[in-house]
Amino acid sequence: MTFKAPDSLSEQIADYLAERIIRGELAPGERIQEQKVTQALNVSRGSVREALLILERRHLVAILPRRGAHVTQLDERSVRSLCSLMGEFYILLGNAVAQKWRTEADLRPFLEIQQRLQRAHDQLDIKTFVADSFAVMRAAYPFADNPFLQETVENLQPAMSRAYYLSLDQRQANMIDYLDLFARLLEAVVSRDLPRIREVLTAYGQRSCELVLAALARG
Repeated sequence: MTFKAPDSLSEQIADYLAERIIRGELAPGERIQEQKVTQALNVSRGSVREALLILERRHLVAILPRRGAHVTQLDERSVRSLCSLMGEFYILLGNAVAQKWRTEADLRPFLEIQQRLQRAHDQLDIKTFVADSFAVMRAAYPFADNPFLQETVENLQPAMSRAYYLSLDQRQANMIDYLDLFARLLEAVVSRDLPRIREVLTAYGQRSCELVLAALARG
């Protein structure tokens, strides 16, 4: 495998391993052996160690003394905790946009994302739909202007993607619900209706959590 700038080598290795964890190719509890990764990717062991530390910050890997790195478990408790926390972060971001947008140009990124989501729905492209749903929060970062919030959400996003990946099949039916939610969310943002933003995002977060838990229960 060949790695290139601009990302550091360790970040690219982390992204590669994260994708395998998100897709379930590396199972919960499975050990990630540094030597095997080093040989498979033709990279240094030090870069692999740095990559594993990045994955630990992203809550995809747990590094234990004398036991090495293992893929974190995905259970009901962790899913509910993650969904609850991310829901509050989404509300903070939504409120920031509502309070600080001034012109139509400020809202244009969200309207473009809405169009991309509609195209993904029309093409039944579930993976692109999920990816663009996360683009919404990134478009909101400049309004929040909070590097700590941004860093925390970015570190949690891979774990959320992993949870969502479990329920991709169910999310096909749920795409139209998300499009409706996003339309209602934009209306609330434009009108600066903070209670409505919380109501819409809380309801969607609960629905998404139940989809993930249902997929988890099916094994």
